[in-house]
Amino acid sequence: MAVTFDLFGTLVAVDRPDDPAAAVATELRDRGVSVPEDWRDRYAEPHVDAPDGAEVPLPAHVAAALRTCDVDAPANAVRRAVVAAFDPAVTTRPGAVDAVRAAGERGPVGLLSNCSVPELVSRTLIRSDLDRAAFDAVVTSVGCGWRKPHAGAFETVAERLQTDAAEVVHIGDDPATDGGIEALGGGFVDVGDVDLETLATRLKAGDALASVDGEGSDDPRGARSCW
Repeated sequence: MAVTFDLFGTLVAVDRPDDPAAAVATELRDRGVSVPEDWRDRYAEPHVDAPDGAEVPLPAHVAAALRTCDVDAPANAVRRAVVAAFDPAVTTRPGAVDAVRAAGERGPVGLLSNCSVPELVSRTLIRSDLDRAAFDAVVTSVGCGWRKPHAGAFETVAERLQTDAAEVVHIGDDPATDGGIEALGGGFVDVGDVDLETLATRLKAGDALASVDGEGSDDPRGARSCW
């Protein structure tokens, strides 16, 4: 059995801009990029034609939005602006370190995160209490090209863990996305039903994760990611 974890809202909590469009606009202007007055509307509209379930890197989206108003910004300036706009303060959730460590004692461990911002996952891991070396594979949607619940995301992390998706139990906070593993025959554990400390205890005891339920859990669900 391999275990994979979602990151945002599952293992960590991060601060997010209250107004992402405004945060990106500020960073663009700081880098000499002209931002139109109707930027918020342009930011909210899709500009990149992508297949269903595919991830569109946020710098590509921002650059495309700027082009709709004839602003041709340097790619490196757009990327730096996006990365800076989402630079996070990170809090590691209770039980996260123990849960990852306990999973590693049972078999391969992966991290699978929906994230359209380059560098955000790596920066988050560095600022958390988690050990990057505890994960045998780290897969992001911006890296593999697919967002959960698309099968491509789960298949990518399974392949990197040298197993099949049907042999993966994915731990996350959002049934609509993280629960996509079930369509491939794998298992899903919702941290809104059972806290990470309980998961760690049961993993250490050798219990099957399929037997974990929410009975007795009072752990509040972390804020879901909208990266």
